[in-house]
Amino acid sequence: MEYFVDLVLIFFAFSFLGWCIEVTLKYFEFHRFINRGFLTGPWLPIYGSGAALITVVVGGLAPLERGYGTTFALSFVLCGVLEYMTSFVMEKRFHARWWDYSKKPMNLHGRVWIGNLVLFGLGGVLIIHVFDPILYRLFAKTPLTAREILALCLSAVFAADYVVSHFVLKLVKTGVEGSEADSSEQISLEVRLLLHDRSVFYRRFADAYPEVIYRTERISARMDAILAETEQLRREAEQRLESGRDQLAQRLEPTPVLKSGLIEKQEALIALLYDEATATGEMKALKGQIDADLARLQSRRARM
Repeated sequence: MEYFVDLVLIFFAFSFLGWCIEVTLKYFEFHRFINRGFLTGPWLPIYGSGAALITVVVGGLAPLERGYGTTFALSFVLCGVLEYMTSFVMEKRFHARWWDYSKKPMNLHGRVWIGNLVLFGLGGVLIIHVFDPILYRLFAKTPLTAREILALCLSAVFAADYVVSHFVLKLVKTGVEGSEADSSEQISLEVRLLLHDRSVFYRRFADAYPEVIYRTERISARMDAILAETEQLRREAEQRLESGRDQLAQRLEPTPVLKSGLIEKQEALIALLYDEATATGEMKALKGQIDADLARLQSRRARM
């Protein structure tokens, strides 16, 4: 029971820390306070879930291996999978891409990218080897009953926050599904107008994700059509370029080279058709003239 209570407190501690990091980064980007996350309170569950997951997995390996390299690798993989699956589930559920790394190098379907994965690995090392020991020493100095009360109160507030946020997300989902717009920008504007006249909880969500990308079936179909048209244009351009290269090569081919190739083809054709045993006198005479002319031509080439 004590282990579970401490794990819940670790979840909330890093959920709050993640919220502070996101708010700070967005402040430098947009120069204003943005309450990040789906929830109204100062917490981002994906950070807390990642920290709790690393604590459980790496803690379970402690008797065998708990080096920095192992911690980094496990954090790299586990948090990457967690971020990818969170993005996938949220997009399927609410028809929106809440973060998109498509323009980042070495990304996977725009849901995760190498930069974040490295940060996850480094963050896992800090969590296991720096922050967790500090928290566990603090927990050891705090009576179990006090920790249980704190975990229970935080869980109750978190659950209430989730219920309120659920209705906000449900309204957003309804607005997106009912939209007739064919672009993410138009849908985003409709959602903002939908939430504008409602309570502060609804308006807060509209500002929490200024870069959200909405994806409905209409938009997906339009993007697929654009991609197909782009691919068709690319193939046609390649065909035209290849045809132009062939025509240019033919125009630039020197006449002597063309004549030499023509003579070689004629010789090959004569060799296929001419049979000494069945040839008539006229054919043999013509063959002799051709051989003599070829000998004269080769003699001239040799002197040049």
